[in-house]
Amino acid sequence: MQSLFKCIVFVFCILHSGIAQTQKAQKGKVIFFDNFNTKHLDTAKWNIEITGFHVNNELQAYVDSFKTLYIEKNKLILQPLYAPGFVTKDGQHFDFISARINTRNKFEFEYGRAEARIKLTNGAGLWPAWWILGNGPWPATGEIDIMENIGDAAWASAAVHGPGYSGETPFVERYHFPKNNDASQWHVYAVNWTPDAMVFEYDGKPMYRVTKAMTDKYGQWAFSNKKFLILNFALGGNYPAGVNGAKEPYFGLPEKTLQQIKQNKAKMVVDWVKVTQLDAPKPSE
Repeated sequence: MQSLFKCIVFVFCILHSGIAQTQKAQKGKVIFFDNFNTKHLDTAKWNIEITGFHVNNELQAYVDSFKTLYIEKNKLILQPLYAPGFVTKDGQHFDFISARINTRNKFEFEYGRAEARIKLTNGAGLWPAWWILGNGPWPATGEIDIMENIGDAAWASAAVHGPGYSGETPFVERYHFPKNNDASQWHVYAVNWTPDAMVFEYDGKPMYRVTKAMTDKYGQWAFSNKKFLILNFALGGNYPAGVNGAKEPYFGLPEKTLQQIKQNKAKMVVDWVKVTQLDAPKPSE
């Protein structure tokens, strides 16, 4: 009995040590933080994107509007709207408008922990995302998708794109939420980015890991350069359509979700965004 007790204590100490080392490795200097406690988006930190370049057969035009991007009760809201016949400055036609923001040339970083606390809406074809992009040609300078959701609140996904592993990337993983705590509830979506790996965490639990050794089998490592933050809310397009199969009334967006959008019920709510420059983990004593 005494030996069993010692064994239990020993195992507990190992587990506790591992957790402590993980927590210690995540300590560092906060180099970016926004909790949206201002009346409007802080444009000293963020850029508001306006549609020009169009990708993935998505259905929305990105606009600079308080209707699609606003702060309410210290929460940032990205909200797509039905706007049939909307024409962009470059002559493109869309039936939806939405929001996309980034920190390009205002805040960029190389290595660290990027995280955001986010709550989403359930609805097939909705495509909100929280991600990091290299400030150069895509995919040569890399893309880190911390969280993507295509309207199924049961799961969210993380992915990595680079030369030789972009688009239909082999580096993608779904995380299935516990019952009664799906993506429509608050969750913290994070990535720990180091010189040779990225570890994705949802609510502090590792859910996926991509290493340089893994990507080297497909192409060049695209994650040794500075990157900027992006929050956006897309609609329909290739990724959602490939999963939900919807073709009508819009590609990747079924009628039920269209009605949600018309009723102003589709929202991406962001509590805060933070980037921490991590301290190097200390060796075990």
